[in-house]
Amino acid sequence: GAMRIISLNAWGGACWPALADWLPTCGADILCLQEVIRPVTPDTPGWLRYVDPYRDLAQRGDLVGDVNALWSGPPGWFTAAARGPLTDAGGQVWTTDHGLALWTRPQIIVTDWQATFVHGAFRPDGWGPEPVPRAMQLVRLQALGRWVTLAHFHGLRDPAGKTDTPARAAQTDAVFAALNALRRPGDLTILAGDFNLMPDSAFFARARAEGLTDLVTHFGHSDTRTLLYAKPQRFADYVLVSDLNAVRDFRLPATPLLSDHRPLILDLG
Repeated sequence: GAMRIISLNAWGGACWPALADWLPTCGADILCLQEVIRPVTPDTPGWLRYVDPYRDLAQRGDLVGDVNALWSGPPGWFTAAARGPLTDAGGQVWTTDHGLALWTRPQIIVTDWQATFVHGAFRPDGWGPEPVPRAMQLVRLQALGRWVTLAHFHGLRDPAGKTDTPARAAQTDAVFAALNALRRPGDLTILAGDFNLMPDSAFFARARAEGLTDLVTHFGHSDTRTLLYAKPQRFADYVLVSDLNAVRDFRLPATPLLSDHRPLILDLG
């Protein structure tokens, strides 16, 4: 047997037409998306805008619903990190939740679902100052004839950059506390997401001490971003595994342009 796990920072669905074309063909058994929008009100428009001092972005008003409509399996599991305003073309404000979501195919039996915060706590009253709260989702499941613990998170964003800070050290502690509370000896452990870190971060020394290998640097990749990202720092997204022998293939295709991040496609077998 084989199992495909895909992790992608979806950029709020800013590249939705391409993402919509790709989703039914991507072959994911488990899909982990970061930067996902879910509306608070049912009649939210399809397109909204997010504006702050750093960005002005088109966003899907209901990215969770958009993906659900194309996913051949149960609806996605969404975890909100913050609730805030997006505006439509006419300037009307719509309240939406921003966070993470995870989808599984029907043949994947998940026995444990957990969500936690790796930075801050849920912010109900607007996006507020950086760094905004960040969540993590963890599942334990049976696949490939063994137990698998899979987690993904979105690391805090610091306008000053991706260097190690006390907040990032606390985030590292939170990530591994949650991971170790769920996984059990012998589990195939996978940790994915947009970590907003460089490969020399102390996070990865901790990961190695916890028995995890980062596949991005292990396989010599030096760019997890797409042409839609203009800055020179090309590292952001990672997939870590506890057993390299379980990895059949690992790819980070630069096209199609699904986001300003590339999808990380992990085939296990």
